[in-house]
Amino acid sequence: MTHRGSRVLHVGSLSRVEGEGALHLSLRDGTVTDARLQIYEPPRFFEAFLRGRAHTEPPDITARVCGICPVAYQLSACAAIEDACRVTVDPAVRELRRLLYCGEWIESQTLHIYLLHAPDFLGCDGAIELARTARADVERGLRLKQAGNAILELLGGRAIHPVNVRLGGFHRTPGIGELKPLAERLRRALDDARQTVAWVSGFDFPDAETDADLLALAAPGTYAIETGTPTVLRPDGTLGMFPLHTFLDRVREEQVPHSTALHSTLDGRRHLTGSLARFAISGRWLSRPAVEAARAAGLGDPHEGVVCRNPYRSIVVRAVEVVYAIDEALRIIDTYEPPKHPYTEVPAVAGTGHGATEAPRGLLYHRYLLDAEGTVTDARLVPPTAQNQGAIEDDLRRTAQAAITRQGVDDAELTRVCERAIRNHDPCISCSTHFLDLTIDRI
Repeated sequence: MTHRGSRVLHVGSLSRVEGEGALHLSLRDGTVTDARLQIYEPPRFFEAFLRGRAHTEPPDITARVCGICPVAYQLSACAAIEDACRVTVDPAVRELRRLLYCGEWIESQTLHIYLLHAPDFLGCDGAIELARTARADVERGLRLKQAGNAILELLGGRAIHPVNVRLGGFHRTPGIGELKPLAERLRRALDDARQTVAWVSGFDFPDAETDADLLALAAPGTYAIETGTPTVLRPDGTLGMFPLHTFLDRVREEQVPHSTALHSTLDGRRHLTGSLARFAISGRWLSRPAVEAARAAGLGDPHEGVVCRNPYRSIVVRAVEVVYAIDEALRIIDTYEPPKHPYTEVPAVAGTGHGATEAPRGLLYHRYLLDAEGTVTDARLVPPTAQNQGAIEDDLRRTAQAAITRQGVDDAELTRVCERAIRNHDPCISCSTHFLDLTIDRI
């Protein structure tokens, strides 16, 4: 809508994102004066109703935050509470947790690549239209997602909101024979994953670059998934790490008027979590098949510390991570020895615990305070999409500014360009609306 040199673009409902959100642009005399990712999905108050619950309950409760990445919430909760109770789980159980997480990476990243993101590059409005013109490609994506779901079903009991995860491990762990059919399926899926990298690397990528700080977990010697130390990569190449227990001192959240999700900053600066951050910080520890896929896709040699800051090319990095997750799952299965016990007891003690894992969309942090009976007295969840909102809005502003400098860009085209910029980051809006300040004035 245009009025006296000003122009306002408001899209009331974003498509092909998880959750409910809108975008708002204000322009005056050809300059973008405001760009907002407006998240209006109702806040869900998870931190509030975790208070007063037993220390055994958060893994099951927080899994309901998201149907796309429940394992991330379960394992972050387990890590935090086990930290508070000073319990270390069996190494074999830790490997099974990593295998379970690989399943979530495979199914979630594949969902985004094929059903949400790829249509943007191929001129399609959605996956249904894409299936009409690229049926074999979409079928490959569905096979990959099914392979990830198979891991979740075997280890978690079901593909959505797994029920087999508990503090200290699992209610039940599989025998070696149960994993063999899964390994055969994953070997076939590895070929599909390699073809996915080749497919998306052929897309046309606009020039773009984010100057946000990159934040991801790092665990030297491996590509961090279910554990690690928060690590920051600045635009000038400076790399720094900080203890997990200082996370809330470094990552500050605040309420903004246009969103039911909190906005985060890292040391007062915009930051970005997710695939681009992980690849830049831990790419040197990718497995050989993933490194080969990255090189073939034109991302460079991860062993040389390659940094990709183009949000449009995040789809390629996600595809490389799918190759890694499948290869890592096969490694774990091939070396698997069932633990003596499916879980380690986690007795209740008073304490504060911190946990973080790498959800497909980025670093997910949990903190719990427990009293002597093991009752949760306080909880904090910091999801990746809430952390990414500042960087997303900055990308949105830059993208819109570049588009309007071109003559003849109408509102429909500007909408398409802006929605595409948002989808580059695969926001999970349902995850981000976890808290809202509530003030009641009683008169």
